[in-house]
Amino acid sequence: MCGYGEHCWGWGHCAPNPMLLLLSLLSAAPFGLLGEETRQVSLEVIPGWLGTPQNLLHIRAVGTNSTLHYVWGSLGPPAVVLVATNTPHSTLSVNWSRLLSPEPDGGLMVLPKDSIQFSSALVFTRLLEFDSTNVSTTAAEPPGKPYPPYSLAEFSWNNITDSLDPATLSATFQGHPTRDLTRAFANGSLAFRVQAFSRSGRPAQPPRLLHTADTCQLEVALAGASPQGNRSLFGLEIATFGQGPDCPSMQEQHSIDDEYAPAVFQSPIVRAFFGPQNNFCAFNLTFGASTGPGYWDQHYLSWSMLMGVGPPPMDALSPLVLGIMAVALGAPGLILLGGGLVLLLHHKQYSEYQSIN
Repeated sequence: MCGYGEHCWGWGHCAPNPMLLLLSLLSAAPFGLLGEETRQVSLEVIPGWLGTPQNLLHIRAVGTNSTLHYVWGSLGPPAVVLVATNTPHSTLSVNWSRLLSPEPDGGLMVLPKDSIQFSSALVFTRLLEFDSTNVSTTAAEPPGKPYPPYSLAEFSWNNITDSLDPATLSATFQGHPTRDLTRAFANGSLAFRVQAFSRSGRPAQPPRLLHTADTCQLEVALAGASPQGNRSLFGLEIATFGQGPDCPSMQEQHSIDDEYAPAVFQSPIVRAFFGPQNNFCAFNLTFGASTGPGYWDQHYLSWSMLMGVGPPPMDALSPLVLGIMAVALGAPGLILLGGGLVLLLHHKQYSEYQSIN
């Protein structure tokens, strides 16, 4: 996976806008899968097994010669598996008995297997919190004194069927700690809102990130939770997984070690699809800056990202901007040209006088 635009990888102070971090996170894929102008998109909540919560969402985006499968789930920490195939007929297969077993390998498959051209995953492992009054000045260290983190594998999540909105192709995973001893989330929640798109454009709601039919948007929102300090900064610990042996290209990166591995493998859907592999990498995103504004102002923060296949969507210059640029850049040239003509004519006028002798 690659990061584009304004990014913050590893530990770092990242605040293009202190209250809203925009990150386009997309993945390279074979050229045969790219360039779909429109896709037929469907959202399906996979029925649970033996009364299990409805917390597995399948987004299927079908193009003329390819299909993108996004499998979002909150079995363990919130996670998404992205699979791209070279056929419009690929399907998702879920074996619940195997998925919920101690060895979930093979519980999640995209068929036919030989149609898979690319696959990857993101796992959101922990919600981080720091004391911004004690800020580190080095990018290799946490941005302040850390408070005890929240393990997202120990959150209780809503039934996403209740939030499924076919009109906007969206659904929301909303949760809070199962054991909230400090009652920090008594009136708060952490939400992951997922939205798919059938064509290029911008959503109606902010931050209106430019998207294509090859992308999916995630908005993470923390609202109403009581911070552990008066000026807390929050962040997310994220693990990534891909088919290759190397880590994604980042500003700061490292292979996942024993500190992260247990949290990552608490995601059954990732283990079920990829099997017992360990080529994970982890990075941290920190939202806001110690100088504010910050979460302490409104007890709310939001972060949005795009994920998908292919190059990131690029903004084209609008006709208004092009017109302004033409005027701004063209006017000095016209002034210089006009000035040159005046001088030339003025000089010619003087040259027509005859000497008086």
